[in-house]
Amino acid sequence: MRSNRELLKVAYEAFNARNIDAVLALMRADVDWPNGMEGGRVFGRENVRGYWKRQWEIIDPRVEPVRFEEDDSGRTVVIVHQVVRDLAGNLLADQMVHHVYSIKDGLIVKMDILSAGESPQAGSSN
Repeated sequence: MRSNRELLKVAYEAFNARNIDAVLALMRADVDWPNGMEGGRVFGRENVRGYWKRQWEIIDPRVEPVRFEEDDSGRTVVIVHQVVRDLAGNLLADQMVHHVYSIKDGLIVKMDILSAGESPQAGSSN
């Protein structure tokens, strides 16, 4: 079984390549995912698929992991450089965010998004 860090690196690469099926294969069927664009949360792989399809029809987000840590609860925290452009290529956002993952049995169970100022307590495992 691959490490959480390896799992998430594959997930980010597949997301940036817009390979939805590859990312969804790394999630539990009942995954709990934040809807960062519209607000709220989506549950289940197919709802994540729908959310991403809607998102990619209006924006072009890219997320590059910068650092991986583990918080006091055993969740994996990924410090991410997020660049969001509209479909014409105009910059909408360029920021650092924290993605916090719960992973069980080699699959993503839940993800949360925190701004840099909301960083959970974490010990480095870069």
